[in-house]
Amino acid sequence: MATLAPSLIIPVLLATQASAYQPRVDLDNSRYLKALWEAEAQLQANPNNALAWAAKSQALSAMVRVWEARTCADKALALQPGLPDGLLARGMAQAGVAIQQRNLSSLRGVSRAMDDLRAAVAADPTLVSAWMSLGLAYQQLPGILGGSTSKALQCAESLRRVNGPRADLLQGSVLAMDGRWNEAQPYFGRALATAPWDAEIVYGYLDALGSKETRKALGETEQRRRLASEARRLLPPVRNRARAVEAISLALLDAGQAEEAWTLARTTLAQVDSPSLLRLHLGKIAAKTRLHQQEGLAYLDQALREPLEGGTGGYASAWWRKGQILKNLGRIDEAKAAADRALKIDSGHRGAKSLREELGQ
Repeated sequence: MATLAPSLIIPVLLATQASAYQPRVDLDNSRYLKALWEAEAQLQANPNNALAWAAKSQALSAMVRVWEARTCADKALALQPGLPDGLLARGMAQAGVAIQQRNLSSLRGVSRAMDDLRAAVAADPTLVSAWMSLGLAYQQLPGILGGSTSKALQCAESLRRVNGPRADLLQGSVLAMDGRWNEAQPYFGRALATAPWDAEIVYGYLDALGSKETRKALGETEQRRRLASEARRLLPPVRNRARAVEAISLALLDAGQAEEAWTLARTTLAQVDSPSLLRLHLGKIAAKTRLHQQEGLAYLDQALREPLEGGTGGYASAWWRKGQILKNLGRIDEAKAAADRALKIDSGHRGAKSLREELGQ
């Protein structure tokens, strides 16, 4: 029986492995640590895997490691110019760098990021995360930088051809940010009815419901009532998804149910897919409410020792929350050190800056 020489087998195996590599599902569902680890495994097998460099970049951006993310995105596009995932990665990284810089050059970074996001969806209209990012950017940016509600809504319509529930999430989010809560509600309702297990939809809906714009539309009392009732209603299908549990716990906290918020996050910690998210969230609850502060410190210390899931604000936020609790406990020197650690990671972190100013020299 004829056999292939090893020199022929290895490229075939690498090609098969690469063709089976599909990181978008994890990235679209905020499983950034998993996406990062799988990208690094792919790159160990084949350092010229452009898609893996792009996936690694997107995961790093979500972890607020934006300079590393930019380097990885550049590698992806050097290996495969025009790769849609690479364009998305570079756009996300450039936006992250611009947010950290917060100066005149950051405006140019935002403009380049928007160019990359537009190029990404033009190259591949099925790229869900690119449509979401572009739509939200259009809504959040001022007009002078290209912001436009109508363009944001157009992104939702384009996304509808690919993923109906996420399109409804985007459309509801844009309308809510525009102060049009009554128009936003049907889109959120349809998204949740169609995909009640989707943690991103649960997160986005509760975030919009808890926003300042929605408070103006509903009034504070009605907003709090809805936050509490909706949080409890939405929990069962997503109680093992950390991002959704975090959003539900935060909704309860904003509704004035601090103990319920703490208990939910603590009791689901062992069940969820990304425990680091909830450890940081428990620290946040302790810092904001001054409840369970010693436990909150312990959760933050554990989060700081381990890989931290993306979408959390990163290690800078963990150090900032730790500093807040230490200040509340009267441990001022330790609080200063924690704030300094946060600022070493992100020199522009507003919370850490404010805390450091409060603490003085």
